[in-house]
Amino acid sequence: MAPNRKRPFSWPPSGGPGYDVPKGRHGAPRPGVASLGGRGEEESMDCAWSKSYPPKIRWDAEIPARPLYTLLSDSVARFPNNPCLDFLGRRYTYAEVGALVEKAARGFQELGVRKGARVGLFLPNSPHSIISYFGALRAGATVVNYSPLYAEPQIRHQVEDSGTEVMVTLDLEVLYPKVSGLVGTSPLRQLVVGTLPEVLPFPKSALYTLFKRRQRYHGARNDNDISFARLLQNAGRPVAVGIDPAKDIAVLQYTGGTTGAPKGAMLTHANLFANAHQAMLWLEGCRPGEEKMLGALPFFHVFAMTVAMNLALYIGGEIILHPRFVLDDVLRDIDKKRPTLVPGVPTMFAAINHSPKIKQFDLRSVKFCISGGAPLPVEVKQSFEAHTGCKLVEGYGLTEASPVATCNPLYGVNKTGSIGQPLPGTTIVITDRDDPRRVVGPGERGEICIQGPQVMAGYWNRPHETASAIVDGRLRTGDIGTMDEDGYVFLIDRIKDLILVGGFNVYPRNVEEAIYEHAAVAECTVIGVPDAHRGQAVKAFVRCRDGAHVTQAELIDFLRARIGKHELPREVEFRHQLPKTMVGKLSKKELVEEEAAKFQAGKAMAT
Repeated sequence: MAPNRKRPFSWPPSGGPGYDVPKGRHGAPRPGVASLGGRGEEESMDCAWSKSYPPKIRWDAEIPARPLYTLLSDSVARFPNNPCLDFLGRRYTYAEVGALVEKAARGFQELGVRKGARVGLFLPNSPHSIISYFGALRAGATVVNYSPLYAEPQIRHQVEDSGTEVMVTLDLEVLYPKVSGLVGTSPLRQLVVGTLPEVLPFPKSALYTLFKRRQRYHGARNDNDISFARLLQNAGRPVAVGIDPAKDIAVLQYTGGTTGAPKGAMLTHANLFANAHQAMLWLEGCRPGEEKMLGALPFFHVFAMTVAMNLALYIGGEIILHPRFVLDDVLRDIDKKRPTLVPGVPTMFAAINHSPKIKQFDLRSVKFCISGGAPLPVEVKQSFEAHTGCKLVEGYGLTEASPVATCNPLYGVNKTGSIGQPLPGTTIVITDRDDPRRVVGPGERGEICIQGPQVMAGYWNRPHETASAIVDGRLRTGDIGTMDEDGYVFLIDRIKDLILVGGFNVYPRNVEEAIYEHAAVAECTVIGVPDAHRGQAVKAFVRCRDGAHVTQAELIDFLRARIGKHELPREVEFRHQLPKTMVGKLSKKELVEEEAAKFQAGKAMAT
């Protein structure tokens, strides 16, 4: 295992190199003051958010450090008869889920899983994913999440990098063949294989068996595979495993790999428990045991894992679980099953905005929607709130922060374009891009840096990358932003997405916000493309709303009064679909690669 470079866990911190926090009430840090070292000096600064923090939320609240699986076991003890999961009509109580987790933990131990062993989850959202996640943690293992959209080479890389020994998957054609060949040719030694009929209600289970046979894998299987049902065939009394929340890794969560090979962020039990607790503190008016969470985002993604799964279970809520986001299914379940909390990504809320059926459904049960994973366009927020009457707030985070670091208040001021204020126990500073130890002033652009109990222990087996990412105890995000005098953070763009046009900086998000103001635009993304004269030029990719139309000339003319001349797209390409990541965020990576290939092909033809 890579060395654990995280400081000994005690939060709020009592001090250390570059971080000396004066004490306030109850001995906790005073929310108005933090001392942040710069260039080797101690430099006091007022925390801007202390003046405008939500009055019912304490920034200096105690953040407990506990084994992650206790957030579920506590709710099992408090709400044993309450509904915990609703999977396509099959409902489980907290007592039932708790018992299945205990059986899974014992089953993993009988397969030879010991403390620190890596257990992979190659699953869509289903009861299997939640039971396996907490069962592995209860057994002392480290969970490694795998996207069901991965191809075999991506899975092999992650298996080999993480040392995954046991993998849980389903007997589906789109899943099983991708991992079966890894058994014995990689660190992977065992597959646990579940089926969908075993978690569906009757008669859906019978109908699935009858009509969905083509979706199931019918080829050769590994001799030592065991069924998910067999994993659970035990008395459910796992051997107790001692967990040090500050040091023991609960989840190896791999980054998206947009800037190179994916890296495993080591998220400790304390990191993930802290982030669930911070999110709960932010959720003003939360009613433990009464809330319902829509679980349509994939749990293998860090945002959904923490907000849709861990937070929901921590507050004793019911998760209305969807295998994937299907617009009509989500609208129907909001109408009938009445969720109160809906986390999503901007494209999900945009899809709801544009649904021609939206007026057919009653969406008034939803109290709060939290958007994360990508910048939320102002037009999408305003349109969604107008359609639904629900408060939609934008949060911000990244894999390395478990992931949530900031959020707009549920009650209070939401500043247009802001990603909100730091969560309790979290310090955000903006630093000079060229000198990460120098903190810049209010309104100045720089790199957003995070310090808090949710910040990862480091990258798995990558000490050099860890040292570059965490400087003076602060996580460098690679995002450009500002902070105003009230402590609201504004995300400008990713440093890597910055476009340099003839020496001028162009931030794609600024151009995208302007494009979204056009009534015909449903989705857009902006990238820099190679330009022989100016270095780079701006190119926009646009998907229009159904039945709407706009030409390139019309759109550029529309933008002239909204952005600078150097920001105007040189070209607008209209597409029926724009590339998205596995969680549904608009993706620039594929478009950048396409344009680079075109540029190189053009150069080759010219020579």
